[in-house]
Amino acid sequence: MVDGRTRLARGAVFTVFGLNGFLLAMWVVHIPVITDRTGISHSTLGMFILIMAGAGIAGMRIAGPLADRFGSSRLVGAAACIVSVAVLGPGFATGPVWLAAALACFGFGNGALDVSMNAQAVQVERAYPRPIMSAFHALFSGGGLLGSLLGAAALRAGWDVRVTLILASAACLALVAASVPRLLPDPAAPQRPEPPGSEVIGPAHTGDAADVPEPGHGRKVLALAALAFAVLLVEGVAADWSTLHMREHLGVDEATAALAFGAFSVTMTAGRFAADRVSGAFGRVAVVRYGTLVAALGLGLIMLSPWTPLTLTGWALCGLGLSGSVPQIFTAAGNLGTRTAATDMARVFGLGYLGLLAGPAVIGWLTELIPLTTAMLVPLVAVLLCCWQAGVVAPAEPKPAVEYDSETRASDDAH
Repeated sequence: MVDGRTRLARGAVFTVFGLNGFLLAMWVVHIPVITDRTGISHSTLGMFILIMAGAGIAGMRIAGPLADRFGSSRLVGAAACIVSVAVLGPGFATGPVWLAAALACFGFGNGALDVSMNAQAVQVERAYPRPIMSAFHALFSGGGLLGSLLGAAALRAGWDVRVTLILASAACLALVAASVPRLLPDPAAPQRPEPPGSEVIGPAHTGDAADVPEPGHGRKVLALAALAFAVLLVEGVAADWSTLHMREHLGVDEATAALAFGAFSVTMTAGRFAADRVSGAFGRVAVVRYGTLVAALGLGLIMLSPWTPLTLTGWALCGLGLSGSVPQIFTAAGNLGTRTAATDMARVFGLGYLGLLAGPAVIGWLTELIPLTTAMLVPLVAVLLCCWQAGVVAPAEPKPAVEYDSETRASDDAH
């Protein structure tokens, strides 16, 4: 049975995930207006987006240890406020230098919020009898959809970008103020149980069991980070190349080609709402293994299909298959059994974010040498590797309790 305090915390985390997606969408939908206002070229915009990404990775790396030290709930509040205010920067930028600085601040806050809100989500999920992490990520996607629709409506109505962003910032700050007090405080560190007589036998215990990483902890974090890199590489390719691939491979018009990313996004969002039930019934490993296998099937259809409906089906399968993988990876990273959970998640996030950036770039470089359809072998191989290595998201096996009986005590005394 889940108590009311935990239910309120769950709603608060939902809100934070949603406003994060909403604010990112408000920036993305206004990119054309902002580039015109600041007079920058497409190549300069690309460089500024890399600056934003680099600042985001820096925010992740800093936020992890801070969340471990001061608590994820405090850091969620601080980072959410930074992002809510920083979204104003691009709208008020009057030149390239100011835009670069504004995007760096926005990226830094977003990176810090990514780590802290996922750390809080893991904590809330622990208090539930079933998995709920995928639903949080679904709210992020839903917030992005809402931001895109409202931003597009504001542009169609002729609103000044500064007015739109001021209203968005104010609304999100109000949501932060209402949500953060409802987040769960960070629990006290669990104490290592001491066997009878330990107060006189051997050295005194000086730390918490949760502070001591298990053997192989670093390798486990690296394996999860590699898995996140591969999954997010495929998501990045879908976001940046799905429309162009469909137009070039099938020769359709731009409006029809745009349906490719639409099919991917719809099934990605819907799949995240359903992934928690699948994870609860069959486990994390099944979600990642069979999900990435479905994504591989979708990519195979995309590469081979000569028809628009079949290609759209391929992108829909790809989105559906990937939808539950990232939440399972982050849940695994946040439950490695140490007091450095947020730091572990920051490392996994950082490498995953690099995959999100590297995937589209690698495809772009390869298209100078081979056809775009052939280059899609890169994401196909990536999801197949994820399918093969899905076992790394499995929960750690509980250690058997050590019987500390009189014979063991006598043996200790003899030594």
